[in-house]
Amino acid sequence: MSILRTNQIQDTGTNVAANISGGTVTFTNPPVGAFINQVDQFRLTADLINPGDAAITSNFERVDNATFSKIGTGMTESSGIFTFPSTGLYRIGVMAHMYIPSGNDGAVGINTQVSSNSGSSYEIAAIAWAGSTAGGQWYGTHFSEYFINVTNISTIKVRFTANSMTNCIIVGQSSRNQTAFSFIRLGESQWVN
Repeated sequence: MSILRTNQIQDTGTNVAANISGGTVTFTNPPVGAFINQVDQFRLTADLINPGDAAITSNFERVDNATFSKIGTGMTESSGIFTFPSTGLYRIGVMAHMYIPSGNDGAVGINTQVSSNSGSSYEIAAIAWAGSTAGGQWYGTHFSEYFINVTNISTIKVRFTANSMTNCIIVGQSSRNQTAFSFIRLGESQWVN
């Protein structure tokens, strides 16, 4: 085991890049986006009508409005399975627009499911969920978020599953975000004790 002790990091021209004091590193001129170097967003393009309890495997598209942009290479999606472009700590956000028709007592939601074994099995990490017992027409948008520690891009995967009772709808739209999925890399992957 080797230990490196220093209180300053310089470039080859002796310009100070960072100072280290009391275990804290302070960058002299931190570059914008040095840590948030991956940002991406997908949306559901068509309604899921009576989706039951099943993985959402189609009707995803990367947001394509003229004012949209991603940072970095972005996520890869295939048949509803999302793969990360690099290791890191990511925030996964879900915005789910859901509809329960008049006269129906029901519930509907989207689960964020994560796998650490290349998709052999998944566990629910977060839920955006809504319900009505009034029997009246109901619209609502609900949110969920999850921070995922991606230590291996080959084995860690994400998918989204519908969870609904009869006649419930998860609303999709191809020209705007009504049900959308966002991915933001916040920093480096973390050690887990």
